[in-house]
Amino acid sequence: MAEGDGVADQEIRVRLDRTAGDRDVVALRQWLEREEPLAEGLRRGELQIELRDRRNEDPGTPMGFGTEVVVVLIGGAASAAFKELMVAVRLAVVAWQENRRSVEAGDPPEAQVGGAADDR
Repeated sequence: MAEGDGVADQEIRVRLDRTAGDRDVVALRQWLEREEPLAEGLRRGELQIELRDRRNEDPGTPMGFGTEVVVVLIGGAASAAFKELMVAVRLAVVAWQENRRSVEAGDPPEAQVGGAADDR
């Protein structure tokens, strides 16, 4: 099946809590782009990592809180591949939080990681 033949991309959304600022959102995206196996998926063109504005969902929220990092698995790969990607993203987010805690004062923002195929 060729790309675009009715196979939906699957998304994993990472949302940071209200303590997050623009700097946190950008740093998290850059961290995810460097973490294996995410970096490998990006190189092979199987993944995209995007920032999406969601302030229209929550009017009046701070900029960082109104933005989410979205990891897109292109071409709707098998459920097993999506589950592996979900685990990799969750581990990468925890690693980013631990790193941020060690290099900056204060606690890092809490993160929610979820996706459309979470319940598979």
